[in-house]
Amino acid sequence: MTDDTRPLFREDAYARSCTTTVTRLAEDGGIVVADSVFYPTGGGQPGDAGTLSWDGGRIAIVTTRKEGATGVALIPDEGAQPPAPGTRVTMVLDWDQRHLHMRTHTALHLLSVVIPLPVTGGAIGPGKGRLDFDMPEAPEDKQALEDTLNALIARDLAVTDSWITDAELESNPGLVKTMSVRPPMGQGRVRLVRIGTEDAQVDLQPCGGTHVRHTAEIGRVTLGKIEKKGKQNRRVTLTLA
Repeated sequence: MTDDTRPLFREDAYARSCTTTVTRLAEDGGIVVADSVFYPTGGGQPGDAGTLSWDGGRIAIVTTRKEGATGVALIPDEGAQPPAPGTRVTMVLDWDQRHLHMRTHTALHLLSVVIPLPVTGGAIGPGKGRLDFDMPEAPEDKQALEDTLNALIARDLAVTDSWITDAELESNPGLVKTMSVRPPMGQGRVRLVRIGTEDAQVDLQPCGGTHVRHTAEIGRVTLGKIEKKGKQNRRVTLTLA
């Protein structure tokens, strides 16, 4: 069975609610919906939380996951009674948590600019994130990296997206910075996130996650201790001020 959920979170990362229909209930209790403002876990970014309400009911959603290639399933709080398939429901996002994810995610894209090395892993949390780099030697001046990163953020660069085909991405492998996570391919096209303008581009990479519209929205960040994680891997942690 194919589950197609319209990804409203990708069309407008600032959309906080929507009304949609339950298409079915998954075996694990996940509520598969026709449209979703909730982002499903993926690419290092956690799934969204919030509430789901309908005529005669309201439950908490603790996280969101993918259902197959194109579906989205909302995971209700343990013991909650989900609405039946066909029910019209209203989803309301935990916006404060999501906005922290957006600010952190965009900041990590800029961190990969400041440290132009292959990325071997990463994770995004509410206000804190990390990237692991293929970095044989630790940087000599961490404060200089932090200052450069905050200067980029302060430039209030535009963050936009566009699409290319899978084939175009295959012929431009240099766009892919992450060694550990493959871009979301298989649907015929891949979303690119650009920081800066096409004429004055700071970063361009495949990404399915949610981002702020302008870098100044991130605010100041601090870099934590740079930890050694294996022979050539080093972990750089970033925290929103």
